[in-house]
Amino acid sequence: MTAWREFEAAEPEFARRVRALFDAHKHKTIATLRADGSPRISGIETVFEDGELAFGSMPNARKGADLRRDPRFALHSATVDPVEGAEAQWPGEAKIAGRARTEDGERFLADVAEVVHTHLNEAATLLVVEWWTPEGGLREVERE
Repeated sequence: MTAWREFEAAEPEFARRVRALFDAHKHKTIATLRADGSPRISGIETVFEDGELAFGSMPNARKGADLRRDPRFALHSATVDPVEGAEAQWPGEAKIAGRARTEDGERFLADVAEVVHTHLNEAATLLVVEWWTPEGGLREVERE
């Protein structure tokens, strides 16, 4: 797995765009896995500090218990709708997936396995999906 600082060093411009989407709003969404393997979606706040992506869990919260049992997670930035008539200015949305490692049981640091930025092309005619993995680097696909 990869710390945020390593991803940021590998793809600084892409990392800047993804971080801006996460920093634009206080509340994000995290997906964790329940004990029976089914998904759980929870609200969460994240912070980038000292080259790490960090997030917490309140004492006795289910998402923290999920992460301590199975560290796999997916984070999603806040999503806002494109403004009609100004779709090309929509910043898009970002996702980060990986494994959480705990510092003290309630605070987690992300080991990054995948980073995604979904947005529109300049003409707002195509959906652009950019994603990065440690193994594959940065890739991009456009869809109608």
